[in-house]
Amino acid sequence: MIEAPHVPVGAIAGEIERHDHLAGHLRHNPDPRTETGIALSVATVVAVGGMVGVGVVLAMVRTKFGLESLDHRFARFGADHAQSWSTAGMRFLSNFGGTGGVIVLAIAATLFEYFRRPSRSMWFFMTLVVGGQFALSNGIKVLVERARPDIRPLTGFSGSSFPSGHSTAAAATLAAVALILSRGRSRRVKTILAAAAVGLAVTVAGTRVFLGVHWFTDVTAGLLLGWAWFALCSIAFGGRLLHFGHLVATAERIADHVPVGSASSGSQSDAVSDIGSAG
Repeated sequence: MIEAPHVPVGAIAGEIERHDHLAGHLRHNPDPRTETGIALSVATVVAVGGMVGVGVVLAMVRTKFGLESLDHRFARFGADHAQSWSTAGMRFLSNFGGTGGVIVLAIAATLFEYFRRPSRSMWFFMTLVVGGQFALSNGIKVLVERARPDIRPLTGFSGSSFPSGHSTAAAATLAAVALILSRGRSRRVKTILAAAAVGLAVTVAGTRVFLGVHWFTDVTAGLLLGWAWFALCSIAFGGRLLHFGHLVATAERIADHVPVGSASSGSQSDAVSDIGSAG
């Protein structure tokens, strides 16, 4: 049996008085179960939508319909406008989706976060994300066996074309890195990290098209596949990594065991009541 925490009312109220936003934040935070449900629902929608999207893009490739009409247009644009400096820059950015790049990035981010907020789950989560996306993209490549563009390749490549392995790796790995780096941080920081992960993944995908080694539909499918796989992994590990509703649950436990009537002032009593009403 876990013993109830013995926290002086004055200490709790004092913290709230020094941080005006704390009571409001706790009061308006969603119930832990609601927060978890929303997160899992969003992840499920992303996972299902991504997988369906990959199938739709593949159907477009097979029937030469929809997005497939953009393939040669983008490939030709990249070949006609290539410059030495732009090619060098795109090759550098492309490394963020390469095998070595994503492994180094994943290990560095996980080590950094492990020392900041230790969690063994991070290592299993990141291993599943990175290893799983490699298996998925390469497996689909073998099944589809789509030929690479032959207009003007500006960098090396291996394997078949659909889906883009660099795009899949960048989408999944960068999203996972953003997730673990966002633990315990403000909503603003989380938004910035998520936007950066999406933006860099899309940039990597673009470099593969303009370097002439992938069709536009290849990288579109790769991005969808990477985000879908990340969403599935986050469903499995997200609760353990982010502790959904942890602050609200903690505040409720404290409020349940602290004698509000012993507060030394009216403001302290009101502040503790605010905590008790959180969630």
